[in-house]
Amino acid sequence: MVLTDTVVLREVVHVIDDLGLAEFARVAARYGTDRFGYVVTPNVDHLIRYYEDATFRARYRAAEFILMDSRFAARLVYLLKGVRLSVCTGSDATAHLLANVIEPDDPIVIIGGSNEQAQQIAGRYGLKNLRHHNPPMGFINDPAAVETCLEFIEAGGPFRFCFLAVGSPQQETIAQALKARGVARGLALCVGASLNFLTGIEKRAPKWMQKMALEWLYRLMQDPRRLARRYLVRGPRIFGLLRRSRVVLRKAPQST
Repeated sequence: MVLTDTVVLREVVHVIDDLGLAEFARVAARYGTDRFGYVVTPNVDHLIRYYEDATFRARYRAAEFILMDSRFAARLVYLLKGVRLSVCTGSDATAHLLANVIEPDDPIVIIGGSNEQAQQIAGRYGLKNLRHHNPPMGFINDPAAVETCLEFIEAGGPFRFCFLAVGSPQQETIAQALKARGVARGLALCVGASLNFLTGIEKRAPKWMQKMALEWLYRLMQDPRRLARRYLVRGPRIFGLLRRSRVVLRKAPQST
């Protein structure tokens, strides 16, 4: 990600790729396994963290693709900045790649989720070359557990896709570390709760709520104790932060 830092953060530049689901699927399908790159999927919470946390900005800056994950954030950017963003949620990208791009023999790595979830996904999509690792809770604060995770991913390469589903900022931390180490090959995607949606552990909002940019409200109603602070206390800060930010739309590549 291209970024302009200032000492007092009067302005932070958010660069977002002009890639909807169909466009990203075409790019991802031809990404190959001779290099490593990773995908981040900013939502409102990520945009706030991006503004406030220099380490998180560096992780985004190193990403190959930045896909707008939130229809609410996309509409807010248009209202406040006049920039119209394509939306490609991590959940939609994960489901689409599994159903329409990945072949049964493709090497795939999943980080996060239970063994049962990994088996369910392998069975549903006929995956014959799926490797799965579920790091322990709080693993990101344990150097040995982080090293185990990184080595597991690297040992599974070159992979076509690696789905990092351990939450933010853990998944972005792992992705950036993989890039820095220079061993892994393939495309890694930071996809948060996507596996839970795919396997029915969590339910996605109805389509009408998604189209109206109310998916956040549906998730809040499903799990208010866990999400109330994120959406009702922390989330509204995005209005002021976006006013002090600049959003740059990066045009879709013609080839990759």
